[in-house]
Amino acid sequence: MTRLILLDAVRAGGPTPPPDPRFPAELIASLRAGGAVIFPTDTLYGLGVDPCSESGLDRLLAAKGRDRGKPIPLLLSEAGQVDRWARHVPPAAARLIDRFWPGALTLVLPADPGVHPAVTGGGDTVGLRLPDHPVPRALASLLSGAVTGTSANRSGNPGAWGSAEEIVREFTGTVDWILWGGAGNSPGSTVVRMVDDRPVLLREGVLPFRDIIEFLQRG
Repeated sequence: MTRLILLDAVRAGGPTPPPDPRFPAELIASLRAGGAVIFPTDTLYGLGVDPCSESGLDRLLAAKGRDRGKPIPLLLSEAGQVDRWARHVPPAAARLIDRFWPGALTLVLPADPGVHPAVTGGGDTVGLRLPDHPVPRALASLLSGAVTGTSANRSGNPGAWGSAEEIVREFTGTVDWILWGGAGNSPGSTVVRMVDDRPVLLREGVLPFRDIIEFLQRG
């Protein structure tokens, strides 16, 4: 069964949820037990599971129809969680974190050996972002400091949801929870991999890559 929750801001007609969102205790318990949730972020809606739960990661891959060779980005509760998931943070990456987090920048960094291979896609890196939105950050804080942040869409669907009913039709029975916080039509985050302290663009999104380069060049 899929349960739909309208966040407080939607009920009140406001633009964003409260800075300290509250979730039913059974939602967090189900995620810790391998459940899946769709939630709003500052970019697209995310499909979330506990990145430390193998059964949860299996649920995510099945819901997305996703190849196990593709990595799964993580959304963090706070910037200090980077060291929990990344083996090494180059100096340039640390500067980008200070400047652009929270925000629409995903940094691909060397993965800690303890990160589940389903998250890394079998590789040696992990994509990390601190979103500028209270819902994923609160979810992450109640799990393992992170929640998966891959976009809530299937192949061929851009994931720009205009109503809760659209998500329910697409994912009912596939995920356990849908947190609706209003239409989500923003482009995705900009994804940058750090190679020898040099940023390499993997995908341009909300944040222009030129802003990243210009910031680093200022020294």
